Order: sequence, then C-alpha cells, then structure tokens
Amino acid sequence: MNTLDIRDKAEILKLLGHPTRLLILEELAKGAKCVTDIRDLLDIEQSNLSQHLSVLRRLKIIDFYEDGTLRCYYITRPRMVDSLFMFISGNYPVVRRSCEEVRKEGKRRQTKTAESN
Repeated sequence: MNTLDIRDKAEILKLLGHPTRLLILEELAKGAKCVTDIRDLLDIEQSNLSQHLSVLRRLKIIDFYEDGTLRCYYITRPRMVDSLFMFISGNYPVVRRSCEEVRKEGKRRQTKTAESN
C-alpha cells in the first residue's frame, strides 16, 4: 500500500482546492470532454485551462486520449473524485459533548486500538 507523508496529503488537498480544478473535475465526472469543450463550459483562457489540466494530470487524477487533433480528458480515479465530492458536499453537523463523554470516547478508542493490534 502506498502511504503518503502528511505533507504530501496536504499538498494534494491544496491542489484539489482550487475552484477551477473542482469545476473541471465536476465536468469530467459527467464524462470525457475535449479541451475546447471544457474551455467553453468554464469560459476560461486556453493557457489557464492547460495549467489546471497539467496539475490534475500530475496528480494522476485525469489523463487524455487524442481524437484526431483534439485532446480529450477523462478521470482516471473515479472513486477518488466521487469521494472528494461526497466529502465537500456533505452536511456534517457539529456535535457537542461533555468532558465526561469525550473521555469515555477516548478510552473506548484506545481499548479498540489495543485489541486490534
């Protein structure tokens, strides 16, 4: 299993956190699209789009195939993208607990961890 250093994980989240990159992933989640289609849908300059596509390719989240003279992009890690969108669109309520409840939960987790090792 490929484990990442916490700094690497933070860098991935930082790179994914750009609004344009999220829009690109949102469009590609609907299906493969050629560069011209993505540019028209997002109404951004070609050079700007190329930079964002390059970052997503470097993260190995998207790739492309050539259709004649067009480059068409698709998602290579659909489960990751689905999970990302589930995570950022989720409704996570705040849960308030008493000091005693927090301590009990901590002890329960320590016991569970010790039992699994």
